Amino acid sequence: MTKSDGGFEPVFCTIVPPHILDKLTQQEDPALAAAARRTLERDAYERTHRRLTTVIGPLSALPPAGAPTDQPQRTIYDARHGTELPGEKVRAEGGDPSGDATVNRAYAGLGATFEFYLKVHARSSIDGDNWPLDATVHYDQDYNNAFWNGEQMVFGDGDGEIFLDFTVPIEVIAHELTHGVTQHTADLSYFGQPGALNESLSDVFGSLVKQYTLGQTAADADWLIGAGLLSPRVTGKALRSMKAPGTAYDDDVLGRDPQPATMDDYVHTGRDNGGVHINSGIPNHAFYLAATTLGGHAWEKAGQVWYDVLTGGELKKDALFVDFAKLTVAAAKARFNEGEELKAVLKAWEQVGVRTS
Repeated sequence: MTKSDGGFEPVFCTIVPPHILDKLTQQEDPALAAAARRTLERDAYERTHRRLTTVIGPLSALPPAGAPTDQPQRTIYDARHGTELPGEKVRAEGGDPSGDATVNRAYAGLGATFEFYLKVHARSSIDGDNWPLDATVHYDQDYNNAFWNGEQMVFGDGDGEIFLDFTVPIEVIAHELTHGVTQHTADLSYFGQPGALNESLSDVFGSLVKQYTLGQTAADADWLIGAGLLSPRVTGKALRSMKAPGTAYDDDVLGRDPQPATMDDYVHTGRDNGGVHINSGIPNHAFYLAATTLGGHAWEKAGQVWYDVLTGGELKKDALFVDFAKLTVAAAKARFNEGEELKAVLKAWEQVGVRTS
């Protein structure tokens, strides 16, 4: 389906890229290799399943009649280490906290993301019309990923050796839900540079949700995606760094973070849908540079510009980095005239090697 006929292309987006899981399958430790292999197989199944089915809406279908648009409609399910979705309902909107910390983290993360989009961008849920927010926890055995499948969030518990519980970093939750926002707005194709932009936008707003929740300035933020997700045995801080792409981890088991920070190191590959999780480091770094140059709260200036482009209707499904960059320049000028915001955006793209003129 496409936006032209009122729908969207089937979507399946994970937080952990396949190159990391591929590396784990090559380990001598049979437990590590087996968990990674099962995760890749499960991801492949879910991805194929999305392509063979139509995105018909969230599990809850519609918010309850008369539900306020300024309140989230959250439902948390427990897969109990199975793979049938959604699983058993364990917490509904307004319900008492669970005795399960994973359930409560998922519930809180969905709420924090909803609040960010509502308070900062006047957007009611991911579709702008109070789309119900559904999530399943405890998915599969030793599942090393979290994903958005076009309808809902799904979280694995990790294998406990390399990855911990995927509900721990709030930016993971916000990252995946932002794939839903992109799905309902620009609907960027998930391959090559458009796919890398899709991933980058999820990282950008994932980080902004964390910063907003913590009340951090751009200078205070860690700019990490997946902080707290890697186990203590891993030599690394997170899955990705927007501040310094390519430095998130350097580990004997996981290998070295392959993300480039500039176009000089752009990775040409057919893996991972043309390197969507790798080359996203370039627009990620451009956002970081713009936000930190402007200072203050990143969601107030740079974040508004990026949101204007995502939702403005001019971003094409097959947009390249240069197309997106030019739109951010136009959006900065439209929102802030010829001020420091425009200069910061122009300089950021110049620093990562993306031409805007």
